Amino acid sequence: MFGNAPRAVWQRWIAPDEANRIPLACRAMLLVEGERKILFEAGIGVFFPPKLKERFGVVEEEHCLIENLRELGHEPEDIDVIVLSHLHFDHAGGLLMPYAEGEAPRLAFPNASYVVGRAAWERALQPHARDRASFIPELPGLLEATGRLAIAEGERCDMLGDRVRLHYSEGHTPGLMLAELESDEGGIVFAGDLIPGRPWVHLPITMGYDRYPERLIDEKRDLLEDLVSRGGRLFFTHDHACALGRVAQDERGRYGVTDELSHAHGLALD
Repeated sequence: MFGNAPRAVWQRWIAPDEANRIPLACRAMLLVEGERKILFEAGIGVFFPPKLKERFGVVEEEHCLIENLRELGHEPEDIDVIVLSHLHFDHAGGLLMPYAEGEAPRLAFPNASYVVGRAAWERALQPHARDRASFIPELPGLLEATGRLAIAEGERCDMLGDRVRLHYSEGHTPGLMLAELESDEGGIVFAGDLIPGRPWVHLPITMGYDRYPERLIDEKRDLLEDLVSRGGRLFFTHDHACALGRVAQDERGRYGVTDELSHAHGLALD
């Protein structure tokens, strides 16, 4: 998760366990606009068979996303649109029903439309040997079969309306799509795997999973500079303790996060 940063450095930010693992979230973001509900990503879910579930350290027994939505009064049938930054399993596995032995994968959100960036979609259809294991082979076919798949290009997608602006990044995976909720307070960017949590706000820190770390650092710098200039915030998908924070820059020019929120329930954009 920290690329070429030595453990002596990164363990000051997140303490590992005896197996050298660190706690990570797979957090989704829900936008409610009147009767319309837009979900940004779906987390890892519980689609793995037991052997893979153990390998990747998935500790939850229930589909946390669905349970959390129900706590907020929403059923899976209520979700209108799901926006996917890319189709790696820890961001899209929650689209599927929980694993059941002998049963084929099934989508968990029966009425949802799906938005994926073109380059990310094409990568999922033809993954590279380096990242093939990061994709769910059956998922593209399931999404296409709904007849409700939108392939996004450019800053806007008709399915998302005027409030959501799309940014793109290549450093982690081709066409990583970052969705921004525009507001008068500088906006909120769903940072995905460009900036998965607070430690990765520090420019030199990248992940071993990133295909082009140097390019990712340049992309990260551009986004952080922009957000500092307008007081914008980042939504973190993998930070186990922080969901949302405002980007800041200290006197040395180092980026960080202020106004941290561990949960963002009920946050108003206007």
